[in-house]
Amino acid sequence: MHTHRVESEPDLGVLAVRVLFSVQRELFTALVEQGFDDIQPRAGAVLAHLRADGIRASELACASGQRKQVIGSLIDDLERLGYVERRPDPADRRAKLICPTERGLLQMEAATSIMRAIEERHANARGEREYAAFKTALHHVADLRRQAD
Repeated sequence: MHTHRVESEPDLGVLAVRVLFSVQRELFTALVEQGFDDIQPRAGAVLAHLRADGIRASELACASGQRKQVIGSLIDDLERLGYVERRPDPADRRAKLICPTERGLLQMEAATSIMRAIEERHANARGEREYAAFKTALHHVADLRRQAD
């Protein structure tokens, strides 16, 4: 039996990947232009959720949806590159906080500025209300999966 694919609207997964890759490509191209040419897009699982005052690896895993082992490997890479350092957590000496270094803070500022410009461009193209509704819908879709976990 021969089956052929019927042309239809892309599904949620395809659309999500398109948005992710488009934003990642623009973000990391701009970061390279600003001197942050040693990090890979996969590091975004850590960098996107990093806080100036530090965050535990377990929280990074939860926020990014990645396994703890993946996050640990990314942290190791970023530590070797000089973007983060592990420090004792004052709230629990057994735990470590992942804290941005000076270079890490500079990267965070650059990424925030780049992402703001990307979002402003999309909001201007679609209209503020439509873009806000789009982001709200994305939040709801993402939160449904988290609630199921």
